[in-house]
Amino acid sequence: MSTLLEVTNLKKHFPLKDSKLFSREKPVLKAVDGISFSIQSGETLGLVGESGCGKSTAGRSILKLINPTEGDIYFKGENISHYRGEKLRKLRKDMQLIFQDPYASLNPRKTIAQTITEPMKIFQLSKEEQYKKLGQLLDVVGLRSYHKDRYPHEFSGGQRQRIGIARSLALDPELVICDEPVSALDVSIQAQVINLMEDLQEEFNLTYIFIAHDLSVVHHISDRVAVMYLGEIVEIAEANELYQDPKHPYTQALLSAVPEANPHLEKQRIILKGDLPSPANPPSGCKFHTRCPFAEEICRQEKPELKQVSSNGQMAACHFVREVVS
Repeated sequence: MSTLLEVTNLKKHFPLKDSKLFSREKPVLKAVDGISFSIQSGETLGLVGESGCGKSTAGRSILKLINPTEGDIYFKGENISHYRGEKLRKLRKDMQLIFQDPYASLNPRKTIAQTITEPMKIFQLSKEEQYKKLGQLLDVVGLRSYHKDRYPHEFSGGQRQRIGIARSLALDPELVICDEPVSALDVSIQAQVINLMEDLQEEFNLTYIFIAHDLSVVHHISDRVAVMYLGEIVEIAEANELYQDPKHPYTQALLSAVPEANPHLEKQRIILKGDLPSPANPPSGCKFHTRCPFAEEICRQEKPELKQVSSNGQMAACHFVREVVS
């Protein structure tokens, strides 16, 4: 497999209102603070973490829906970080987004046919091509041809998300960033949509970045998983390895919160002390040290590097990986 996307030291800082009139350093909220990873063609990378850790901001920065503060984004070997205007518009065909809320992401005044064919019109496909593609897309996402003349309010949440998925595939993209696509759906519908996305990935050779906070869903669909905390990736590994042998104390705490299907199996819950620090004023050194049970003085002063901690390529950003695992 070839590398489709490579992200290097990506940062997105949002300026805050300065309470000090003559302050030299302007306060910023560090939503994404220097993340790096790569993803192979046809692979699914899960991006997990607590709400506010920067997952969605990272996804939108990669798509250039918001401009990154710093860092490089390589798509198919080309640095797209400084793409603007027509170059960026053409790139939209290859990179698409599935939104979190199937209720808010569809225009209530447009029929399903108008919603799905809108990207095709922008890229000047003929009416015959639009009509043919519309029928194919409705079919592959499990909707009927007569649905095309209906409006979003006539569909359930699961059907609306299917429409959103069809719209994201209208231009035959290679990379699809899924921004918590099932979090607003019932559990039974979540399974249907996840299975649909897996089938579509195989059929159209799609590459996913799957953003979510539901660790069981991420385990089901992902090949590799990256764990984020306060704008940084603290661990990244193959899905099975990360779930069976997490190396970072934050990952261990997250996994301990996943409900166990077997009611007779006891599971030790790791309760993190303290509140999540503000990304506008993150802790020095390791950002997790204020809540970590293994924290020492070096953690408060020195930021740990994301480094390989197993022979299978598992990476973690922790000074005391051996002590944490033992």
